[in-house]
Amino acid sequence: MFDFRLQVFHTVATRLNFTRAAEELYITQPAVTRHIHEIEHHFRQRLFERNGTRIKLTVAGQTLLQHTSRLSELYGQLEFDMNALAEQHKGKLRIGASTTVAQYVLPQVLAAFHKKFGEISSSLITGNTDQIGQALHSSAIDLGIVEGRKKGSSFKYTAFLKDKLVLVAGASHPLTKNTGLKPRDLLSASFLLREPGSGTLEVIAHALKPLGIKMSQLKKEIQLESTESMKSYLQHSDCMAFLSIHSIRKELQDKDLVIMDVKGLEIGRDFYFIRQQGEVFPLANLFMKFAGRYNFM
Repeated sequence: MFDFRLQVFHTVATRLNFTRAAEELYITQPAVTRHIHEIEHHFRQRLFERNGTRIKLTVAGQTLLQHTSRLSELYGQLEFDMNALAEQHKGKLRIGASTTVAQYVLPQVLAAFHKKFGEISSSLITGNTDQIGQALHSSAIDLGIVEGRKKGSSFKYTAFLKDKLVLVAGASHPLTKNTGLKPRDLLSASFLLREPGSGTLEVIAHALKPLGIKMSQLKKEIQLESTESMKSYLQHSDCMAFLSIHSIRKELQDKDLVIMDVKGLEIGRDFYFIRQQGEVFPLANLFMKFAGRYNFM
């Protein structure tokens, strides 16, 4: 139901590419241009500035993008709610999630999901990425949520939520006064690391590789399996650790932990839904759609 001309504008504005927008919308590039001109004529405002093959939004275009983003989200929620009313949702949904997602992301989503679909009984088990994969493989769960993708996996992956891993230390750590660390500074620091099999370790190792640092070079002081115990340990030691930004919001606000910036190091990752290939669980699909539209702000 989303007005198609506004949908065309929204796609061009987010991609900043007429050709790519045309491909995504399955229309011709002249049709994209025509729709944009119609909107510009209606509002009597230029929406894009063109510089050769590159385009950027004007002030009017930025304003319209803010509104179309909200409209797109609203129409998406409308479609979800109306489709949900057309079906009776009952049964049991078994979810398995890696530790960070289970502790700091899913509880609020599950609570909202239960309010909306009270006749669905949900359960959640927690484990590292490998354990969740094993649970899904053995049909102990219907849907998994893990950190990152494994090469050669037989599961079907669907992107869920973006995350960022940051290097943190207790507020009293001697290096917190530094404005920025160099990669070589990591080699002389003591680290608190997750257990083998954790998806977090793989992501960290991949991010450190371009800096010429191997995980085996980091000096491990201790290994803990719980993020909560890691955060507590950091506040009483001179250790550092890589933790999800989702897991430390309160500690940052209370100034118990501090983010340590390292030059050239950015560790982004995605949380993924994983399912068995070829298998369809309607309740799992329902939860994926619901969680995908949840506002985490």
